[in-house]
Amino acid sequence: MEKEEIVNKLTPVFRKVFADNSLVITEELSALDVENWDSLSHMLLIAEVENEFAIKFKLKDLNKMANVGDMIAIISSKL
Repeated sequence: MEKEEIVNKLTPVFRKVFADNSLVITEELSALDVENWDSLSHMLLIAEVENEFAIKFKLKDLNKMANVGDMIAIISSKL
């Protein structure tokens, strides 16, 4: 799956979790950039992403995620 396809599938997930229909997903986007991104919403996001892509993140994967670009790379490696 191409990076663009992953972003296209991630966008509605992020918009749903953070209740922001104008949220634009970039590789540089991180928790510091999204107002409602706290520990609880982070866990909801991870669960929604796992469901959307039918994958499971390992703890080491989660620790490597500093931004959306890292998440995209990990998703890509699991598909």
